[in-house]
Amino acid sequence: MRKGSRVPFGRTLAVIASMLLASLIGPGAVANASAGHGCECATPSIDRLQQWLASGEGTTVPPTGSLLVRERGGYAAKVDFLNAEWHVVVVWLGNRFEAQADLSKSAGFWMTYSATDDLYVQLRPASKWSGGDKWLTKVPSTGGKLVKKFFSFKAEAWTTLPELGTPGYSFASALTEARGLVFVGKTPNRLDFRGLSIDRYRPPCL
Repeated sequence: MRKGSRVPFGRTLAVIASMLLASLIGPGAVANASAGHGCECATPSIDRLQQWLASGEGTTVPPTGSLLVRERGGYAAKVDFLNAEWHVVVVWLGNRFEAQADLSKSAGFWMTYSATDDLYVQLRPASKWSGGDKWLTKVPSTGGKLVKKFFSFKAEAWTTLPELGTPGYSFASALTEARGLVFVGKTPNRLDFRGLSIDRYRPPCL
């Protein structure tokens, strides 16, 4: 009788052990894998932003096309501005030109980057995309060191440059139809972008 009772008891212990192992290891591993896989897009991206583009305006390396390169298991957007002339680099917020985002509820964005000189970032609305007369804010030089900095969407944090012109619309209206962030600079610069996370906005992967 005792001998017969040991078999199911042993099986019960095995079942309990396997369930305990699954609860401690299996689900956690699956959850972590899912969370990690869902952070970025299936194609190269930084914080789900897939379109980091050299526009061909100004002498840059690369001259046109994507800035994304593989970097330590993820991606970085790298570009060099050459010569004393205006250079333009574009980030499409909806990952395609036709898309736009309402950022009126957003406090701003965190950016991880390095720059060897000062530059500016413009917020360009869909209805007023072309031209240099846009609201912009300064992106300070980091001396080539990688830093993380917050850029506020408060209107007082954004200004204009006489050389580029004054926009005929408010910064608040631009936030409601934001198509892209456009980085512009007039001096030689070496830029390396590692993160650009926008408060209350999740870019759609394409």
